[in-house]
Amino acid sequence: MHSTRPGVAAALVLLAAILAGTAGAADYPTRPIRYIVAFAPGGINDILARLVGQKLNEAWGQAVIVDNRPGAGGNLAAGMVAKSTPDGYTFMNISTAHTISQTLYSRLDYSLERDLTPVVVLANSPLIMVIYAGIPAKNLAELTDWARKNRLIYASGGVGVISHLSMEMFKVAAKIDATHVPYKGEGPGLASLVAGDITFMMANVAGAMVHINSGRLRALGVTSRDETPQLPGVPPIGKTVRGFENSGWFGIVAPTGTPKQVVDKVYRDTKQALGDTHVKARLYAQGLFPVANTPAEMAKAMKDETALWRTVVRERNIHVK
Repeated sequence: MHSTRPGVAAALVLLAAILAGTAGAADYPTRPIRYIVAFAPGGINDILARLVGQKLNEAWGQAVIVDNRPGAGGNLAAGMVAKSTPDGYTFMNISTAHTISQTLYSRLDYSLERDLTPVVVLANSPLIMVIYAGIPAKNLAELTDWARKNRLIYASGGVGVISHLSMEMFKVAAKIDATHVPYKGEGPGLASLVAGDITFMMANVAGAMVHINSGRLRALGVTSRDETPQLPGVPPIGKTVRGFENSGWFGIVAPTGTPKQVVDKVYRDTKQALGDTHVKARLYAQGLFPVANTPAEMAKAMKDETALWRTVVRERNIHVK
């Protein structure tokens, strides 16, 4: 009986693992996929996951089971997925909230960069600045002038969410002051704005559209670099307030160690799903725009955005209880 040198044995084990991964990706998936959503049913994360999951189900002939695991601002699910077996059968919807969390929370049981592998950016969603219709400002320049003579109050969907941090960015860039009133979700904040209890807020396009169309709220600008098709004529805030730009986004990640061949296949098939006419129409109705970034592009975007929100959180001294 001949012995094998340790170095040769290790090389053979590595080669076998690579070949097994390649073979596994060729007929992947062979059983149902668990698709974790870090927030409750009915929200944009959930709607997006179910849209994409249905298209992948059709393409693969395997069930894509959406599993809602809300809690701790999305971090409960992220920590769970980070510890899942990286076999290609567990994925998670991730969003801007997770890049914010990397700085906002002092203790997390996962690292976005270390424990989760980017797969694809599904869509982005710019915010829109809306003000109470009773405020005389008709554009951002008039709002900043009005702010220097009057007390402004702004709402958000909660401390540390993007509608809060985006407004803090705006305050610094526009050199104005405003008092923050956090609500338990964007809906209650919009209701207070419509009632005139507060001055303005950064809101999701889909949630604000009905109030803009009714004339109860006025749209002054969008947070993205370009105009949004749903609101033609509403300019990017960055055209008036130099250097201001941010946007919400949604994507898919997997546990680190998931085979690259599987990640690449999920990326390609998801990109095709996002090109479907029905899916694009549903996204448009929610104020979303399909992106389909590659895993490498998503990794860079996540790193850049984490750095952006880290700066905002630290400079504005924002804490969560």
